Amino acid sequence: MEAYAQILTYIIPGFVLLIIIEAIIARIMGMKVYRSMDTISSLSSGLTNTLKSLLGLSIVIVSYTWMVDHLALFEIKSSLLLYFMTFIGLDFAGYWSHRFNHVVNIMWNRHIIHHSSEEYNLACALRQTVSGFVGVYFFLYVPMAFIGIPAEVIAVAAPIHLFSQFWYHTRVIKRMGFLEHILVTPSHHRVHHAINPIYIDKNYSEVLIIWDKWFGTFQEELDTEPPVYGTKMPAETWNPLIINFMHLWLLMKDAWLTKSYRDKLRIWFMPTGWRPADVTEKYPLTMTEDVHARKKYQTSASRALHIWSWTQLIAHNLLIYYILSFIVTFDFTAIVLYVTFVMVSIFSATTLMDRHSLALPVEVIKAGLGLTLIWWYQGWFDLDVVIPYATWMMCLYLLASLIMTIYFTKYDKINEANSTLTAV
Repeated sequence: MEAYAQILTYIIPGFVLLIIIEAIIARIMGMKVYRSMDTISSLSSGLTNTLKSLLGLSIVIVSYTWMVDHLALFEIKSSLLLYFMTFIGLDFAGYWSHRFNHVVNIMWNRHIIHHSSEEYNLACALRQTVSGFVGVYFFLYVPMAFIGIPAEVIAVAAPIHLFSQFWYHTRVIKRMGFLEHILVTPSHHRVHHAINPIYIDKNYSEVLIIWDKWFGTFQEELDTEPPVYGTKMPAETWNPLIINFMHLWLLMKDAWLTKSYRDKLRIWFMPTGWRPADVTEKYPLTMTEDVHARKKYQTSASRALHIWSWTQLIAHNLLIYYILSFIVTFDFTAIVLYVTFVMVSIFSATTLMDRHSLALPVEVIKAGLGLTLIWWYQGWFDLDVVIPYATWMMCLYLLASLIMTIYFTKYDKINEANSTLTAV
């Protein structure tokens, strides 16, 4: 975990720099690919995923180490060929796990957050799940275990394979010539994120596009059919934690409401979007039918709320950067409490962006939790050692955050016409 945290301290600033560069290039090209609140939501989602990783709360049914120890038929020495085979194996497993996430009802909950943005940009690439607690796709790694690929090689190659999927979440790159036949390109992945009927459930590949072409799920981006992004049932919230569990909540409600015991059981494993007939009739959902007539989700927000929301995002980044940089000094209890505080803070800030009345009660909980942690640890997790008077600054932040939340929920009277929805 310490090694992964250190990697993130370098990766996160790199991602932010690339997002800024993309926004500048898009502006030069006359394209609007970022909306302020959507961008904050995407980046906040990335932070929640980082926090979840720090907790290490993943249940592995069968570990890869166990499989390679018991199933390996060969012993492969370290070589360039070994890493090439590992990358191919990871990409093959990635294709199928990605496909299962899309086509199985319960698995869609693990992936819905990534598709929830109605924009398509590098920031939306950071919309990653916090709901995937159980490693259910271990069987996809059996072929690699059979041929004896060591677990330590997987540990090196897996983060590289994951981070290599960031760059193609962009609209500023059109077609890429002969690379379109080999790699997943921005054009290919725009298709994957689109909700146009012709594009739904296409292009699952993660690095090499060959899997889609071999398994019949490839679809080229058409000039006559511009992609429309998001999910068929719009998320209609900026809160990444709510989005992470909204599909699961729907399945739980449908399983409870249906009178058929058979449907209560099979709803979890049916194709994504399937609902019991009696529930569908009594409780219909609003789905997007005409994608080109769809209006993007937005909330009334004054310029002051935009500025404050960005300020909160910066504060959350700084808080997370501290624990990433000094995680070796935190015991597990401290990590859990620290992560809980930041999660509550993100929940409060993004709920305020939704202009939801729940923002203030959650902010009160955040303030109480923050002050309790300061009292319990006699300071803010030894941050005073790094930054003098840091605990006092944290107290001022808690107070300012509470005051601003009261202001925006009680006194910031605005109207849609005066709302400022700007690009990054």
